[in-house]
Amino acid sequence: MHFVKYLKTAFLNRWNLLLLAGATSFALLSGQADVWVPLVLAIEVGYLGMLGTHPKFQAYVDAQQSAAVRQQGTAGVERMMKSIMMALPPKSVERYEALRARCLELRQIALAIKYPGHAGSASILEQSQLAGLDRLLWIYLRLLFTQYSLERFFQKTSEAQIQQDIDNLQVRLEKVSKLRDEAQRQKFTRTIEDNLETCRNRLNNHQKARSNYELIQLEIDRLENKIRSLSELAVNRQEPDFISGQVDQVAASMLETERTMNDLQFATGLITVDETAPQLLPREEISQQ
Repeated sequence: MHFVKYLKTAFLNRWNLLLLAGATSFALLSGQADVWVPLVLAIEVGYLGMLGTHPKFQAYVDAQQSAAVRQQGTAGVERMMKSIMMALPPKSVERYEALRARCLELRQIALAIKYPGHAGSASILEQSQLAGLDRLLWIYLRLLFTQYSLERFFQKTSEAQIQQDIDNLQVRLEKVSKLRDEAQRQKFTRTIEDNLETCRNRLNNHQKARSNYELIQLEIDRLENKIRSLSELAVNRQEPDFISGQVDQVAASMLETERTMNDLQFATGLITVDETAPQLLPREEISQQ
């Protein structure tokens, strides 16, 4: 399948299509189509075989494909971020914006220390460090949305009501088991058992959400403090590599939390995302007065 991909890319190259069309037209108009057309096709097949098997061409095709996938993933994440910001209540948006503003303020201070009196040509946090903070802020924003979604879920879904539905269905199932008509008894039994299984799944989801709700709250507080601490390191320590390592450690410590958020998709509606994060901190140069 990979080889077919390379051949298809080589064939659909606009220059190849242009030359092929020109050569085919010449062959058909030459008056010796039976000679020239097979020759043109043979050259085309040889060209495709040579280019399609060339390692550099294959690497180029793979790189282009990976770039397209990353671009699509980034676009999807951007849409998700906008949806989250629109859905979050004002207090959660304010909490996120306050943390982001804190990062920007501390970055300004770090630049002022490194480049006193004039604009700096680079930040104390290089691109990789900024990308790391972007990722942590992105996790933080999704945690806020998960917390909000769970609160709405609990308002609309009662564990006691689900348990009551289960109890009622079990009573009905017992009554149905006493029906004399076997065909009717089997039909009713299948329907009630299916409904009962659905209710049990709902109860399991509710209990899972309840058990993880407190964890989400604790993780929000923990990550908020971590991000503040990392931003402060940019001022207190002129060591970008050290800061980058700290960012990576925090991100690694959040893997279990991200898995928990994925498990709560039934309540949040958030799709599973990879490590791609939207750009939440600006990369442009910041001037000092």
